[in-house]
Amino acid sequence: MTKLISVNECDVQDAHSNLDQIELYSTKRAKLDNERDPKTGKLTRPWHFEVVPGFFKQDDEETDDATFDFIDEHFGLKLESWKDVIEKVKELNANAKKNEEYKLIFFARHGQGFHNMGVELVGLKDWDNYWSKKCGMTLEDGTKFTWGPDPKLSPLGRKQVSAVHEAVEAEIKRGMPLPTKFFSSPFTRSASTLVITWKDLLICKDGDKEAESKLLGERMHPLVKEDLRETIGLHMCDKRAKKSDFLKVFKQWGFTVEDGFPEEDIYHKDEWREPLSEQSLRADNFLQFLYENYPNDSTVYTASHAGEIRAFITALGHRQFTIPTAGLIPIVVKGTRAEE
Repeated sequence: MTKLISVNECDVQDAHSNLDQIELYSTKRAKLDNERDPKTGKLTRPWHFEVVPGFFKQDDEETDDATFDFIDEHFGLKLESWKDVIEKVKELNANAKKNEEYKLIFFARHGQGFHNMGVELVGLKDWDNYWSKKCGMTLEDGTKFTWGPDPKLSPLGRKQVSAVHEAVEAEIKRGMPLPTKFFSSPFTRSASTLVITWKDLLICKDGDKEAESKLLGERMHPLVKEDLRETIGLHMCDKRAKKSDFLKVFKQWGFTVEDGFPEEDIYHKDEWREPLSEQSLRADNFLQFLYENYPNDSTVYTASHAGEIRAFITALGHRQFTIPTAGLIPIVVKGTRAEE
């Protein structure tokens, strides 16, 4: 792996702690199987999801997530080629029952943010107990940096994502399927990661020559979803900015926000931290939205966070897997819709 990107103690904790929450999620999710919308009478969560194994090395128990090099390993490609991935997913969909659907989803984590720098400077224990509730710090040499609310990518973080951009370009040349839908967390660090990763490939800025900055024949417009945000509450780095401030930066890159997206962060709480079981329900809710509304998009890219990817992994029943800053994990997901 590029020396810019490596697993640290915090990454491992994000991926492997709170194992009791996995079973609790399953219990909570099962209770929602028969929940119906009081207005429409339809199931609120009709889809069930599972990992289709064999496509990527990350779902193999023999793969060591602490040392796995996702760039050198072609994002974990286990089959002979990306062409094989495309053909097999296409075949799965062609032979699927009418209530089944298969998608290749790229779950990308943002590059290093200033809050990640803070953790490395003070240590995980002091971060959790004190510094995470602050908005920044001043170093002994007088240098100040801020991580809350809504921290930006650090200089290292931008270099990390630029390395991923180069890796994406290389994998596209090797036949990697192009996402036809992009989704982003409402945090600057994730949206910036999406832009840097796909700039001049599928993402372009207002005024750019779109013919020179796209591969699919149309400009991509990432949709911002609250369900993709990092673990809610307590940590100031996980309080988002105002919608208007976010759009001042990212609207020019084609970003749009979901209906009902509030101006202020109405979800953050100073004295409460969202448990993994609840965050996994939120991840499941995003997947419900994705499979219900985008049946023809078999390759999708999401830009989010370590905790949120952990929530997706939990919701999908994938093995626990550590994702470093700027890392990503592709997963082929089968969705099965309950008959109503």
